[in-house]
Amino acid sequence: MSSSLSLGSSSPLDAHGWDSGWAAAFAPYAARGLVPGRVVRVDRGQCDVVTADGTVRADTAFVTPHDPLRVVCTGDWAAVDPEGASDPRYVRACLPRRTAFARSTSSKRSEGQILAANVDHAVIAVSLAVELDLGRIERFLALAWESGAQPIVVLTKADLVPDPVGLSYLVEDVETVAPGVRVLPLSSATGEGLDVLSAVVAGGTTVLLGVSGAGKSTLANALVGEDVMSVQAARDVDGKGRHTTTTRNLFVLPGGGVLIDTPGLRGVGLWDAEAGVGQVFSEIEELAADCRFHDCAHEAEPGCAVAAAIEDGTLPVRRLESFRKLMRENQRLVAKTDARLRGEIRRDWKRTMTAGRAAVEFKRNGRLR
Repeated sequence: MSSSLSLGSSSPLDAHGWDSGWAAAFAPYAARGLVPGRVVRVDRGQCDVVTADGTVRADTAFVTPHDPLRVVCTGDWAAVDPEGASDPRYVRACLPRRTAFARSTSSKRSEGQILAANVDHAVIAVSLAVELDLGRIERFLALAWESGAQPIVVLTKADLVPDPVGLSYLVEDVETVAPGVRVLPLSSATGEGLDVLSAVVAGGTTVLLGVSGAGKSTLANALVGEDVMSVQAARDVDGKGRHTTTTRNLFVLPGGGVLIDTPGLRGVGLWDAEAGVGQVFSEIEELAADCRFHDCAHEAEPGCAVAAAIEDGTLPVRRLESFRKLMRENQRLVAKTDARLRGEIRRDWKRTMTAGRAAVEFKRNGRLR
């Protein structure tokens, strides 16, 4: 086995998450003389890939499928040409992803967009400089759970809430919409909570998510231990900032593990996230299991356990409304996507039929119309 595949020798791959599982998956590509590496940045059809011999620039033309969810993404493990094989070097394949964080695009084409691959933790940065948007947090959490990663909500700029009691109330508010998720107040300015987060994300791959102005770039710099991302001040009026991060970048953390920073997300559209929505609203799912009818809409049906929980105050109305909103959105997206796929199948069928008729005509008359 080559040194690039060995786990016994120290190499840049070890620090980037290479393990025996990845080595086994890469074996067929090693037999072809290809080199393993992790994608740390993608930019205009090319990417930076960390290999055992350092970082190389590679072209992604050979692995650019029609499905936007299968394009090369930061966090992917790739098989690239060995040194000297071609100029430029090419990514020849990507290993199957263990997890993938995806959202729907803002376009009307019903397409998904892959944001990060092979992620263990999804840190959702929420600024305490502005009023909490619980609905947006639920949306981020649904995507995080759907990805297969473990979400963590980090309440940034905690130094702006000096009252410990007031801060505890904000944490409780978020905990009510994030069952099974750790909620950590943190200040990059004072260092509060930074050691706890560093310990949580050590040893795996973490993606950092949030809207512009949430303090992601400042947090990334604090976790990495140096100024790897540029930072701009957020507006006082609404806490929003400019997109200081324009690409997704992967950095090695000093305490172990790697971090993928992402641009601020203006839109957080769901992408086939029914299971993720169910995880976020697990208390509603549990209540629904006790409804008299298995297809209960939780509106006016008799024996509805969800309605009973609303009535006695154990389930907030806002939670049920948010659950319905996200489920409707996800169902619309799935319906649109299925319609698009049906359209593509129909077009392929028509092309096949046309080609078949042309072939029959040619056999009959020896010519095409």
